[in-house]
Amino acid sequence: MQPNPNQPHTLPPTYFDEVYRANEDPWNFETSAYEQEKYAATVAALPKPHYTSAFEIGCSLGVLTEQLAMHCGQLLAVDVAAAALAKARQRCAHLPQVEFQLLRVPEEFPVRQFDLIMVSEVGYYWSPEDLQMAREKILGAVRPGGHVVLVHWTPPVHDYPLTGDDVHDFFLSQVEPAGLFRHLNSQRAATYRLDVLERV
Repeated sequence: MQPNPNQPHTLPPTYFDEVYRANEDPWNFETSAYEQEKYAATVAALPKPHYTSAFEIGCSLGVLTEQLAMHCGQLLAVDVAAAALAKARQRCAHLPQVEFQLLRVPEEFPVRQFDLIMVSEVGYYWSPEDLQMAREKILGAVRPGGHVVLVHWTPPVHDYPLTGDDVHDFFLSQVEPAGLFRHLNSQRAATYRLDVLERV
């Protein structure tokens, strides 16, 4: 089978390296009132007050990581950009329960089970094939009674392979039919969407 040149590809780590080289906070995670409101809504949507083991995919500068850690006994936070991870480590240096790793999901994925997996502003960077692989690995890594939280910007971005709605709809399309997860919560703001899934 010949590769389809029109098929969107996952954005490579070099894309993010260049973005962070040009701007230390390219999406204004540290200063944006919009981001702060979204982080507050994300944490408020957690169905449990505390999780023994959590996994955050695409932690960037660690702004959400720092807030999430207050609800976690252990938190593994990963990103593909070394510059972002360096700042995240500094931000969360006072939080011994947080572990950072340079990791490219879904090709690389921890061999662990988690009570919470956070997929925030990362899914639309994957190709459809990688999104499918990510969904399988993410849903397979959640303990019974655990949660997956999806939070994504919904307007299209010209160089992103997918939209936030694409990501959420793809996850939800197989969740309830398979019978292993139930859809607990759905929220839609003007420019982002939040969904919570629970492993039964």
